[in-house]
Amino acid sequence: MSSPQSVALALPVTDEALAERLRSRMALVEDALAGHVRGRTAYVSEAASHLLAAGGKRFRPLLVLLAAEAGPRPDAPEVLTAACVVEITHLGSLYHDDVMDEAALRRGADSANSRYDNLVAILTGDFLFARSSELTAELGADAVRIQAQTFTRLVEGQILETVKPGPGEDPLAHYLEVVAGKTGSLIATSARYGARFSGAGPEIEEALAAYGEIVGAAFQLSDDILDIASESDESGKTPGTDLREGVPTLPVLMAQASSDPADARLLELLGAPLVDDDLHAEALDLLRKHPAMDQARSYVVGEAQRAKALLGVLPEGPVRAALEAFADLVALRTA
Repeated sequence: MSSPQSVALALPVTDEALAERLRSRMALVEDALAGHVRGRTAYVSEAASHLLAAGGKRFRPLLVLLAAEAGPRPDAPEVLTAACVVEITHLGSLYHDDVMDEAALRRGADSANSRYDNLVAILTGDFLFARSSELTAELGADAVRIQAQTFTRLVEGQILETVKPGPGEDPLAHYLEVVAGKTGSLIATSARYGARFSGAGPEIEEALAAYGEIVGAAFQLSDDILDIASESDESGKTPGTDLREGVPTLPVLMAQASSDPADARLLELLGAPLVDDDLHAEALDLLRKHPAMDQARSYVVGEAQRAKALLGVLPEGPVRAALEAFADLVALRTA
């Protein structure tokens, strides 16, 4: 049985009464998740619980619980079920992500494809998606429709990530569509579920879903900035990992849109594989000094402000303050 005192909240909640309620409910979610990922055999149970046991911020289920505070029934059992739905869906996507990325580690532990193999990792992801669908069915036909639409967007985002923009297509617009599908869609649904199953009205539900989509995508975009800007001792990450792997990110795409002749060397470096340590270091240095970094930061700050503006439908209080604080954290985070 999880203890509320052992639960760390991934969202900034300064109101202690609200924080305590969220910790208590998150402890219930943790216990429920452990049961939901069990299969009929020990092998399936072990594989499906591998990434769950590795930890994680549990941001999506926490957002369900926080959004539920906007309704009259925040402790409704459907809210807890919905929190499990979004986290299990997220976990399933991580198994598939690791296969696509050929990742060796996830959350500091062996990735499922490393521990088992690609086939088991893919099928375990499928198992988790199936389990999340079973739980969604308990929430009614409307929830099944929302979940199906969310899953469609999530998978389409994953597919689009593997293909380059078509002729005449804006690479930045293509990338933002990928981020909205892969990351924004499920976070939007997390906020929507919390509002809906706690009995909040349609206006609040739609506003929180829109907020979740914007903040979710902005969180990924702030990761892009940190990949370039952070020092390893600050963030715990190796700077320029995405850059080395040729993964398009917000600052890189904004730099590549430059037509300034002074950027010729940077564009040359960004147009080729950066496997050489010296070339990678040079590209990282040039990119850190490029106006694209401030442009990317301004974009994320603008998105956070756009998300906060949607919260006007909520009364002033600790719930709205926590949601506003999270948008600010996304805009200004350093780790």
